[in-house]
Amino acid sequence: MTRLELTVPVAAPARVTWAAVTDWERQGEWILATSVRVTSGPGRAVGDEFTAVTGIGRFGVVDPMRITRWEPPSLCAVEHLGRVVRGTGEFRVAPVGESASEFTWVEDVVLPAIARPAVLAGVRYSLARFARFAERYRVDGEG
Repeated sequence: MTRLELTVPVAAPARVTWAAVTDWERQGEWILATSVRVTSGPGRAVGDEFTAVTGIGRFGVVDPMRITRWEPPSLCAVEHLGRVVRGTGEFRVAPVGESASEFTWVEDVVLPAIARPAVLAGVRYSLARFARFAERYRVDGEG
């Protein structure tokens, strides 16, 4: 089992960061080479499911997930249900004052040692993109 835990500061309030990170179908705007779709429920409760596909062209990894903990606006935990990606993940949001927050992405997954550096680099890149995405993100009814 490989553990990845990376945090990025976000110049947006925690509630905005939470809304941005749990906007599943827009995750492709910040996660490298990934598209996501909700497959069961609204994607906002324990038991709801969504699937991420990461790759280029016809070559990709399908990563179905089920929400196992849903504690807005601070924690969403998932179980990876696929053949390739197995394990658990968490999206954590913590306030840093009224107008800033931190987003932490945690994964405990089975990962071949040879793939770890590439996955780690991809997550780092995606987190930097996420910070910019969240800072521009608009919650329904605002701006």
